Amino acid sequence: MHFRDFRACRAGARRVSACHIFARALSLLLVLVCIAFATSPAFAADRNVADKDKDKKGAAAEKPSYELAQPAKENLDITAYERIREEGLRHSHVMEFASALMDGIGPRLTGSPNLKRANEWTREQLAAMGCTNPHLEDWGEFGMGWQQMNTWLRMVSPDTAVFIAQAIAWSPATNGAISGPAIWVDIKKEEDFDKYKGKLAGKIVLYGDMHEVKPVEKPLFVREDEKSLAKIAEYPLTSENEYAQYMKDFARRAQLSAKLMPFLVQEKAVAVITPSRDGRDGGGSGGTIFDDRGIGREVYKREHAMQLPVVVAAIESYGRVYRLLNANVPVTLELNVDAKFYGDHEHGFDTIAEIEGSDPRLKDEVVMVGGHLDSWIAGTGATDNGAGTIVAMEVMRIFKALDLNPRRTVRIGLWTGEEQGLLGSSGYVKEHFGYVPLSTAPDQMQLPEWMRKATGPPILKPDQAKISGYFNLDNGSGKIDGIYLQGNEAIKPIFEQWMEPLKDIGVTTITVRDTGGTDHESFDNVGIPGFQFIQDPLDYFTRTHHSNEDVYERLQAADLAQAATVEAIFVYNAAMRDQMLPRKPLPHPELEEQRSAPLKGVMPGAQEPASKAEDNKQ
Repeated sequence: MHFRDFRACRAGARRVSACHIFARALSLLLVLVCIAFATSPAFAADRNVADKDKDKKGAAAEKPSYELAQPAKENLDITAYERIREEGLRHSHVMEFASALMDGIGPRLTGSPNLKRANEWTREQLAAMGCTNPHLEDWGEFGMGWQQMNTWLRMVSPDTAVFIAQAIAWSPATNGAISGPAIWVDIKKEEDFDKYKGKLAGKIVLYGDMHEVKPVEKPLFVREDEKSLAKIAEYPLTSENEYAQYMKDFARRAQLSAKLMPFLVQEKAVAVITPSRDGRDGGGSGGTIFDDRGIGREVYKREHAMQLPVVVAAIESYGRVYRLLNANVPVTLELNVDAKFYGDHEHGFDTIAEIEGSDPRLKDEVVMVGGHLDSWIAGTGATDNGAGTIVAMEVMRIFKALDLNPRRTVRIGLWTGEEQGLLGSSGYVKEHFGYVPLSTAPDQMQLPEWMRKATGPPILKPDQAKISGYFNLDNGSGKIDGIYLQGNEAIKPIFEQWMEPLKDIGVTTITVRDTGGTDHESFDNVGIPGFQFIQDPLDYFTRTHHSNEDVYERLQAADLAQAATVEAIFVYNAAMRDQMLPRKPLPHPELEEQRSAPLKGVMPGAQEPASKAEDNKQ
């Protein structure tokens, strides 16, 4: 290298070094300025606000969407409304399902071969529609399988007469025709047994009062009108306690009848005839039989099985024999019960299928629709609850026919064991979502599970937070007039908006009232929004509910098409909205007695009763 070039390099190196020193000084100055700014009160306040906003967003993301504030305005897809209405009202297939289920399969007593066929048929139909994961889900051991093959009852003397009668479910067979003198027993309490000791051997016992058969002065087939719907919409300010009284009466009857059967067997009676109960407004006359009352409790379990054949007779048939006996005219009856048992430990199954959600963020959340598949035996289970079953199936068919692609998963549940205490739906809910712990006190263990007291709040499973709601139909064949909110006030403005485009097809009424006696309660009991629709009663409570009149002819095609359309729209809206449906606070049934107990120390000068004072000392 030339010497001049070397000097130039050294001079350049000195300039570079000076630049580096300046840059480092400038960087250090900037750091000091940033530190000073970051520690200033103004910057700290801004940072706290930003952190809080971030925390709020994080907390909101962690909360289930039903806990967040609901939008004031629902984002309704009116085009979807129009498409569902067109498919459901103009291209309904609900009556095809009806005939196949009621005519092709028939009555569906839990544990029976017919119910097994119905489970399999519904699974096959849902698969054929294109539903995913159609399967039968075991909810546990039920009890005895049973089927009525034939039953007849006639009077042999003092006259001959053919009576209208059927076997009570789970009645043993007579093993051929049997005959014997009839005797009516007036047993209303255990002490009454003594009156009949030594008097029943070889006798056919008539058990039950002859109720008055009044003229049918009111129509047996009715629809809700503006006045009656307004009454339903009103929230009652006083408790009617009808259900509480029913439970007391049921427990009393069950306790007595459980002791009656062993007594009759001990006294060597040969069979029992009971009168059919009445329906609302006198609908239980005219040869109608209601076949939902056995002698004993949980008679479908081997340990509680009826040991004598039991037949229910139409009130007019029962009445003729009753009057003759009370006039001291000897009566001889002959009957034959041909029935089969299919095992003592039959299991119950629900039919389950899905339409998978299309939104990656929401498809793990579920909206459910359903009804119970089982029935009693006198008819073919058309209005109770073949109607709810075929409407739920039609909902799924409408979704698949229109390729609606719900954001959330839509799941159908067709329950069994409902008539014995919501066994199928409660078993499903217990397996997937949670359960309410029940008392195991000795007196409580003598009651059916659905009557036992709760001992704590619901014990929940993770999937309980992933179900938006359950929609149920189980009040016969009538069209939908509105919906019961089960006390869920927060959902009222949502449903009001959903119903506005449906007013022209009769959906007008929302009530905060509870309604019970069917499968939505299994969901409601563990804090899941569960809903039953308000329906036109038609002749459901007067003559079809659990009766030999519960057949295909009692179904109303236009009403069922409307019901399927409305239910499909409710399910669609729940599956498409951004948030899950709002919930009530988690129930605490174990606190009901405590909350209803009289307040202490209210009355001035009141003294504690002596008995309680003694108990407190001990």
